[in-house]
Amino acid sequence: MKPNDTPLQVLPRELSAYRAGNTGVDYVHRFDSGRPGPHVLVNALTHGNEICGMVAATHLLDTGVRPLIGVLTVSFAHVEAYEAFRADDPFANRQIVHNLNRVWSDAWLSGSEDSPELRRARQLRPVVAAADHILDIHSTSHDGGAFWVYPDFARNARTALAVGAGGAVTTHLVMPSGLGSGTPLIEHGRHGQPGEVAGAALVVECGQHFLRSSAEVATRTALDFLAHFGLIDAPVANATPAAQRRFELLRTCMVQTEAFRFTRPLSGFETFAQGELIASDGAAGEIRSPCDECTVFMPTRRPIVGREAVYLTKPRSA
Repeated sequence: MKPNDTPLQVLPRELSAYRAGNTGVDYVHRFDSGRPGPHVLVNALTHGNEICGMVAATHLLDTGVRPLIGVLTVSFAHVEAYEAFRADDPFANRQIVHNLNRVWSDAWLSGSEDSPELRRARQLRPVVAAADHILDIHSTSHDGGAFWVYPDFARNARTALAVGAGGAVTTHLVMPSGLGSGTPLIEHGRHGQPGEVAGAALVVECGQHFLRSSAEVATRTALDFLAHFGLIDAPVANATPAAQRRFELLRTCMVQTEAFRFTRPLSGFETFAQGELIASDGAAGEIRSPCDECTVFMPTRRPIVGREAVYLTKPRSA
């Protein structure tokens, strides 16, 4: 599919009115109920073209959502990349230099390297560190449906299963050993540690970047997440909790050469038998399925050397 063939049901809107915030960090808004309770961060636009998060964050701000208990923070992470959006190439502004969702280690944040993403991550570092619970809203290049992504900690699973029971997001990608291609925001500091040293920190992938349905999932999930922790009143629950399915990340495959090719078109959730060829990567070799029922997540739409090609998973019991 050519970039300008992509349906653009949801487009960026002007965000300058949200810049000032009230925290001293641009595009970060904090609301304190004055009552005991958790500090919940809803973060949008970690990647510039993941517009659904912008829709959810502006909904919270525009409709005057305020916490009944605890503290609510709403942030727009990478507005600089967001403002680089072009309708004729809507996938190009995911990042400017670095992937903002791979630089949340001390080595990157305290290092000497510089980029728009590193500067913004350093600004946001105290915002992320202050939160007890984090919802980081993302979307995908293919229309494969919504799913959670989170480190394999019990606190994350409890939250995702509880919030997912409402039916908006019922698929889970669990990371037993991290992402394998860097440190995401939800693994920064104490949120990357096992045990109960922190609250839940989840990514929700809401669907394809520019679909209206993805924006609807993002908004509903943000509200459900806040309700789960008591910051807002809970919506009416479904009579029957939605069935959920979980997958365990086995391997993150990177694009290593310009010759990278999948063996067939992939959009996500396709399955492969053990040993079956998934992709070839020129002189770097082949990518084959490590097991039966290997399910692929987030296959790249446009292979770029040094970026993720595909995530290989296996089904996991709930």
